[in-house]
Amino acid sequence: MDALPDFGTLSDDGLRALIHDLVEEEQEVSFRRRMLHGRIDILRAELVARLQQRESGGEGAALRDIDVARLTAILTAKAMPPADDEAP
Repeated sequence: MDALPDFGTLSDDGLRALIHDLVEEEQEVSFRRRMLHGRIDILRAELVARLQQRESGGEGAALRDIDVARLTAILTAKAMPPADDEAP
Protein backbone atom coordinates (compact mmCIF):
# COMPACT_ATOMS: atom_id res chain seq x y z
CA MET A 1 0.00 0.00 0.00
CA ASP A 2 1.26 3.45 -0.87
CA ALA A 3 2.00 5.95 1.85
CA LEU A 4 -0.44 8.78 2.30
CA PRO A 5 0.63 12.07 0.71
CA ASP A 6 1.33 15.23 2.66
CA PHE A 7 -2.20 16.58 3.09
CA GLY A 8 -0.96 20.16 3.21
CA THR A 9 0.20 19.93 -0.39
CA LEU A 10 -3.11 18.58 -1.75
CA SER A 11 -5.80 20.84 -3.10
CA ASP A 12 -9.43 20.06 -2.35
CA ASP A 13 -9.79 18.65 -5.86
CA GLY A 14 -6.65 16.59 -5.43
CA LEU A 15 -7.96 15.20 -2.16
CA ARG A 16 -11.31 14.34 -3.78
CA ALA A 17 -9.53 12.64 -6.67
CA LEU A 18 -7.42 10.59 -4.26
CA ILE A 19 -10.51 9.54 -2.32
CA HIS A 20 -12.26 8.59 -5.56
CA ASP A 21 -9.28 6.53 -6.73
CA LEU A 22 -9.03 4.68 -3.42
CA VAL A 23 -12.78 3.97 -3.31
CA GLU A 24 -12.59 2.62 -6.85
CA GLU A 25 -9.62 0.42 -5.94
CA GLU A 26 -11.46 -0.87 -2.87
CA GLN A 27 -14.49 -1.78 -5.00
CA GLU A 28 -12.28 -3.72 -7.41
CA VAL A 29 -10.61 -5.61 -4.55
CA SER A 30 -14.00 -6.31 -2.96
CA PHE A 31 -15.36 -7.64 -6.27
CA ARG A 32 -12.34 -9.91 -6.69
CA ARG A 33 -12.77 -11.17 -3.12
CA ARG A 34 -16.45 -11.99 -3.72
CA MET A 35 -15.59 -13.84 -6.92
CA LEU A 36 -12.93 -15.87 -5.10
CA HIS A 37 -15.39 -16.73 -2.33
CA GLY A 38 -17.89 -17.88 -4.94
CA ARG A 39 -15.31 -20.10 -6.60
CA ILE A 40 -14.27 -21.52 -3.21
CA ASP A 41 -17.94 -22.30 -2.42
CA ILE A 42 -18.32 -24.11 -5.74
CA LEU A 43 -15.17 -26.16 -5.19
CA ARG A 44 -16.17 -27.05 -1.63
CA ALA A 45 -19.64 -28.07 -2.78
CA GLU A 46 -18.09 -30.30 -5.45
CA LEU A 47 -15.81 -31.92 -2.86
CA VAL A 48 -18.71 -32.51 -0.45
CA ALA A 49 -20.83 -33.99 -3.24
CA ARG A 50 -18.02 -36.34 -4.23
CA LEU A 51 -17.49 -37.45 -0.64
CA GLN A 52 -21.22 -38.00 -0.14
CA GLN A 53 -21.39 -40.00 -3.35
CA ARG A 54 -18.50 -42.21 -2.26
CA GLU A 55 -20.03 -42.63 1.18
CA SER A 56 -23.40 -43.70 -0.18
CA GLY A 57 -21.93 -45.73 -3.05
CA GLY A 58 -24.41 -44.01 -5.34
CA GLU A 59 -24.18 -43.65 -9.07
CA GLY A 60 -24.67 -40.49 -11.08
CA ALA A 61 -23.27 -37.01 -11.31
CA ALA A 62 -21.43 -35.68 -8.28
CA LEU A 63 -23.09 -32.29 -8.66
CA ARG A 64 -26.71 -33.52 -8.65
CA ASP A 65 -27.42 -32.40 -5.06
CA ILE A 66 -25.80 -28.98 -5.27
CA ASP A 67 -27.99 -25.88 -5.32
CA VAL A 68 -26.77 -24.59 -8.67
CA ALA A 69 -29.08 -21.56 -8.52
CA ARG A 70 -27.51 -20.44 -5.24
CA LEU A 71 -24.00 -20.88 -6.56
CA THR A 72 -24.88 -19.04 -9.75
CA ALA A 73 -26.25 -16.17 -7.69
CA ILE A 74 -22.96 -15.94 -5.85
CA LEU A 75 -21.16 -15.28 -9.11
CA THR A 76 -23.77 -13.24 -10.99
CA ALA A 77 -25.75 -11.24 -8.44
CA LYS A 78 -22.63 -9.77 -6.93
CA ALA A 79 -21.38 -8.10 -10.06
CA MET A 80 -18.95 -5.21 -10.03
CA PRO A 81 -20.63 -2.24 -8.38
CA PRO A 82 -21.28 0.71 -10.68
CA ALA A 83 -18.55 3.31 -10.70
CA ASP A 84 -19.46 6.62 -9.09
CA ASP A 85 -19.02 9.60 -11.38
CA GLU A 86 -18.68 11.89 -8.41
CA ALA A 87 -16.09 11.71 -5.69
CA PRO A 88 -17.43 12.02 -2.11
